[in-house]
Amino acid sequence: MPNNIPDRIKSLDWDDLHHLLDIQGFAKLPPVLDPHQCQEMIHTYNNPSNFRSTINMKRYRFGEGEYKYYQAPLPPLLQQLRTNFYPELAKAANRWLLQLRKEPMYPSRLSEFLDHCNAQGQVRSTPLILKYETGGYNCLHQDLYGDVYFPFQVLFVLNQREKDYNGGESILVEQRPRAQSRGHVITLEQGEGLIFPTNYRPIEGTRGYYRASVRHGVSTVTSGTRYGLGIIFHDAK
Repeated sequence: MPNNIPDRIKSLDWDDLHHLLDIQGFAKLPPVLDPHQCQEMIHTYNNPSNFRSTINMKRYRFGEGEYKYYQAPLPPLLQQLRTNFYPELAKAANRWLLQLRKEPMYPSRLSEFLDHCNAQGQVRSTPLILKYETGGYNCLHQDLYGDVYFPFQVLFVLNQREKDYNGGESILVEQRPRAQSRGHVITLEQGEGLIFPTNYRPIEGTRGYYRASVRHGVSTVTSGTRYGLGIIFHDAK
């Protein structure tokens, strides 16, 4: 595995990842973060200066746990992940728009997209770290934060399943029009990631592509503590 984050992301099999995004709406990543980098991000959790906001999930009936939004400027490792995942995902985002007979709108660089967010009053950073202890879970939801949003986000698990925690699988639920919902349960090991839709994905039907809404969540952590790192590409109002 290459030593630095940009090279690791570049070395991923993007042809396969794009194919998976098109046929199933999500794609599981091999380990992108090594154990040392995972611990580096976990250690940011207890430094209040890293964050602009802390959310108690139970208070808002979002689930059971806590998450914190990073303050800009982001930690260097997180900034590298956000900047270097964006270009390939922008290609997929524009392809999805074309499938739905819409004009491509996502620029090739994250900085240009964030300029667009800022011009619409979305100026608050959205990458976050999540902590679930025994009994913790995250209800099904979408992370939109404003009129401008990016169609993909990326989740990384930062500690070791079956050593640091049990349970806590990632859940995706897809609602197709006039049909029952379809669920996916994805298990991630330390440093592995998941690319998934922020709002919807296009599905090919007999009359072309149509939109299927997708929500995501986390199943109950049955023991231990699970840390996750969420990379959202649009900023919030």
